[in-house]
This record gives sequence, structure tokens and C-alpha cells, in this order.
Amino acid sequence: MPPIIHIDVPWLLQRHEEVMPEQPSVSDFSALVAAVARHRVDPPRLGTNSDAAWRAAALLHTLVLLKPLPAANARFACATAVAYMHISGHGIDPPHGALVDLARDIIEGKADIYTAADRLRAWRI
Repeated sequence: MPPIIHIDVPWLLQRHEEVMPEQPSVSDFSALVAAVARHRVDPPRLGTNSDAAWRAAALLHTLVLLKPLPAANARFACATAVAYMHISGHGIDPPHGALVDLARDIIEGKADIYTAADRLRAWRI
């Protein structure tokens, strides 16, 4: 089992620079702090372990909903979740458009953090 990887705000800022260098800078640093704090929670609820998929889902869910950037938050959130899965030793291969659909489902209230984690787990390679 790969070790638990905890990220920090500088790691999120590096992802922003790598994925979206053309986008404006972060407009709400508190959203980044919230995402970092949320992905560290263990256990997320009684009887549930916080695996890499749950931690990536916490980042995705928080960044999509709290919107730390002036625009393109879903893109940033999806890229961050993929990067987190990768550094945790779990690559993912979602079907074409599935990550965007997941972000949309979160925005529309059709998917919660646990649903997001389940989908990320299903896409592991």
C-alpha cells in the first residue's frame, strides 16, 4: 500500500502554474487552505477509510465548489485530482469527458465527495 501523501498550498500553486499558466492568479487563497485541510481528514466519516481516491475527491470537490480562481475552477480541480492520484501511486484513466462530467455533477449537486471518490477508484489503472 503506497504511503499517504499530504499536499500543501505551495503544491496547489505549482499545479496551477503547470496546468493553467495563462490564467490569472488565485483570487481566494482560503479555498486552497480549505482544500488542503479537507484532504487530510481521516476518517472522513465513521467506517470509511481515507484512501488516495477519497483525498483526491476532497481536493476536487472543494476546489470546484469554493472556486479559488477567477475562472476555470473545474479544469484546475480536475487536473489537481489527477495529479494527486499520480503522486499517490494510482494513475487513473477515466473515459473521455468523464472528469468534466464529474465536476459538473458536483457543481449541480448530483455528486458528493463520496460519489467522486467512488468514480476515481473505478478509473484507477
